[in-house]
Amino acid sequence: MPRFSVIVPAYKVQAYLQDCLESVLGQSYPDLEVIAVDDCSPDACGALVDEFAVRDARVRPVHLPENGGVGAARNAGIEHATGDYLVFVDGDDTLAPDALRAIADRIKEAGDPEVIVYDHANALWTGETVRSPFLGQLTEQGPVPFRLDDRPLLLKLPLVAWNKAYQREFVERENLTFPPGADADIPWTVPALLAAESVATLDRVCVHHRRPRQNTDAPTDRGHFDIHEQYDRLFAFVDARPELTRWRPVLFRRMVDQLMSVLARTDRLPSGARAEFLRKSRAHYRRYRTPGAAVPLRARLRHLLVRTGSYRTYRAVRLASALRRRITRLVKSLARSVRSSALRLHYRVQRRLPLRADRAVFTSHSGRGYGCNPGALEAAFRSFVPGMRTAWVARPEHHHTLPTATARVRPGTARYWTALARSKYLVNNGSWDERFVKRAGQTVIRTQYGTPLKRMGLDLQDRPAAARDTDFTALLADVDTWDHCLSANRHSTLVWERVFPGGYATLETGQPRNDVFQQATSTDVTRLRESLGIPEGSVAILYAPTHRDYQRGARLTLDLERVLRQLGPRYVLLTRAHHVYDAPLTDASGGRLIDVTDHPSIESLCLASDALVTDYSSLMFDYANLDRPIVVHADDWEAYEAARGTYFDLRAFPPGAVARSEDELIDIFATGHWRGSRSTQLRTAFRERFCPYDDGRAAERVVRRLVLGETTGQTVTPLAERHPVPSAAAGFAGAPLASVPHPQLSPDGAPALNGS
Repeated sequence: MPRFSVIVPAYKVQAYLQDCLESVLGQSYPDLEVIAVDDCSPDACGALVDEFAVRDARVRPVHLPENGGVGAARNAGIEHATGDYLVFVDGDDTLAPDALRAIADRIKEAGDPEVIVYDHANALWTGETVRSPFLGQLTEQGPVPFRLDDRPLLLKLPLVAWNKAYQREFVERENLTFPPGADADIPWTVPALLAAESVATLDRVCVHHRRPRQNTDAPTDRGHFDIHEQYDRLFAFVDARPELTRWRPVLFRRMVDQLMSVLARTDRLPSGARAEFLRKSRAHYRRYRTPGAAVPLRARLRHLLVRTGSYRTYRAVRLASALRRRITRLVKSLARSVRSSALRLHYRVQRRLPLRADRAVFTSHSGRGYGCNPGALEAAFRSFVPGMRTAWVARPEHHHTLPTATARVRPGTARYWTALARSKYLVNNGSWDERFVKRAGQTVIRTQYGTPLKRMGLDLQDRPAAARDTDFTALLADVDTWDHCLSANRHSTLVWERVFPGGYATLETGQPRNDVFQQATSTDVTRLRESLGIPEGSVAILYAPTHRDYQRGARLTLDLERVLRQLGPRYVLLTRAHHVYDAPLTDASGGRLIDVTDHPSIESLCLASDALVTDYSSLMFDYANLDRPIVVHADDWEAYEAARGTYFDLRAFPPGAVARSEDELIDIFATGHWRGSRSTQLRTAFRERFCPYDDGRAAERVVRRLVLGETTGQTVTPLAERHPVPSAAAGFAGAPLASVPHPQLSPDGAPALNGS
């Protein structure tokens, strides 16, 4: 008997069914059966189901003789199911990687609850994946498992069957079935939650629910009229059980909200049927209203419209609301125009006032927060130049990262334009506002982000996937404002001067942000590890992949939980998504898998870790200064090279071991090659080429030369004489540290190193 019976109804979803079934069969938890129900689909769904059944014995195809709707298809799947738990996945949706394993673990933790509710993300037609807004209802509050009485807010979640797993014995005991018609999930989901004696939640995205592009044409079918009958069935269920009477006001308010939602959507009802739908809704309002039940203030207008049932009134209210929104937008637009004009005038006035030689303004990553090379230089300006006053441009949500001695400036404000107009020094790792006008006497310092591996600047002109909407004319106009460009090594100098051609002077000073690697102490490392929750005696691996120009969202090909399971309890993974994404790499953060995407300092994360795993991120050039192990996970080199392009083949000149797959990555750590002699040799050669100046005094050199005017006596400490702070794991005895019993080796009998 399998643990899960995954029921997949299929009707007119041939374009998505293959991805759906592969997402289920590819789960890391294999104890399952798939009941794939062809609901007499006129397309190729039936043939696809049969093909998968031939390929995988876990697929049990069911072909219905006539189309009965999603409810009938799910009922047929239930009849054929033999698993402990029922999981419903629509034929155009997908299961998230490792979803079933997470659900199984939660079921075990919660003591086999009758229903477990988990989170989902909406997969938009644009390629974006947006997590549902109902996260708060899935966090644990009180005992587990629980009854709905303990967590009534669960009814605020979408009333759908596919965000829950149901104990099959519970479903059979309660005689739960799906009714015919549209919106069949309502009289299934609510009775299941009301009847369950034990419910648990899982705060993890387990389903990617496809949201198709909204059709601008009004539908011709009247399927959503079925919602009235579905609520008839739901209230009949409640009325048959006197102990559930207290739920009637809650369900009544939920019904009103859904009826108004259907009415408001242009893709739900035929245009000529809206008045009829509202009249029918009025009848249901009167039928199921509980006298004396309070209606929240914010919902009273909705209730009034349904109670009266007047479509003219409804249209008048809609038109009034639309008019109000238009007026509001117009007023805001006028206010923005007035403000913009005032700021332009303010900026012109400020540019005519004298420059302030004791002022410097900094920013990083388009106003994200304090850090990177500008952050290190800002601290050096204050340390080495008496009387220097600094300001940092950052969005308000990042102001907490700024030191107290630095003035906080919000982008686009009058104070911002004053700083740009009157500060003598302007330091940025990106571009200033396109309206910025450089004044005579100002010094603009471009620090860049780091050493370039991927193609940059003008080299992207023949790389449309990477260039996207880059305005190369504007790019060169920005370059013309630079006075100095910092470089970490000769490789960077040659690249920057070619892809950003201009009249600036290149300064090979090293990366100021890397100074901390030579200045930090073992006490600092211990403190940082404690603040991140890294257990004592653990090996902390920082996993920081870069973004992909050929993909819209974050790309994660590693099963991070599997990697940790394979390596054993001594390993911890610190996962950091690239800053262009607004989401972590994984939703399963906790325990030995720690998400550090929002941590303000990448340098602190480097110091706290014992090894770096990355793909093509420039972070590897910075991390090499720590002289700690680096492992490159290059599983898509050809695709990355084709889309973005690189300046050299990283596989031929890597900073350490190279893994082409997840298994090779595990082997590298399991066998100890991640910190072996060959990896050390590779890292040494890499440091000699790319880290000649990062001796801990790069920021000081910049300030002494550009601000204090010192042009002599700025020596660089040779690599052999540098002693970066060792990692916490440097003194661990014995190798390997992992607990993988039998590493999987490459065809030549050894883990992959140096691309071989």
